[in-house]
Amino acid sequence: MHARTRPTLYERLQALPDGVVGEILDGQLHVHPRPSGPHGFAASSLGYDLIGPFQRGRGGPGGWWIIDEPELHFIRDSEVDVPDLAGWRRERMPLLPQGHRYTVVPDWVCEVLSGSTESVDREIKMPIYAQFGVAYAWLLDPRARTLEAYALDAGNWREIGRFRDADTVCVQPFDAVPLDLDALWGPTG
Repeated sequence: MHARTRPTLYERLQALPDGVVGEILDGQLHVHPRPSGPHGFAASSLGYDLIGPFQRGRGGPGGWWIIDEPELHFIRDSEVDVPDLAGWRRERMPLLPQGHRYTVVPDWVCEVLSGSTESVDREIKMPIYAQFGVAYAWLLDPRARTLEAYALDAGNWREIGRFRDADTVCVQPFDAVPLDLDALWGPTG
């Protein structure tokens, strides 16, 4: 007789159906639907605005990798976070990983808040990002049309700015180039 083994959390994560996003946060599998239109638009628009100057060096300093929905393995296969966007300074991660696991802690993460993810993003993921030393975190809310920016300071988040609507902002770590927040919200209807 063979003892039946239960699938690991990571095996359960890998077996999730299409149309959902899974993460392993503090030893628990969290599953939520794929992003809504405004959520996806805000994340894509912000990524677009950052890639030119910060990844490609067009009109900005370059020196970054900006990645959509990377699978961050803070602890391989057991602490697996998927931010909407993440960025690494190239001096810390000169090459992209060959597989889907990112094991280098990012320098910046951005979570786009939605009704189904806001409490997890704020109450579970932000403390995890602080615990593992992510230097900057942004919370972008297309419903409220706000950007909250935080810097890690002695292991705790310190708010460095709260912006809204059509503000044009220069905020760390991407303060070398102004960002037009109005372009992130998209048409509403």
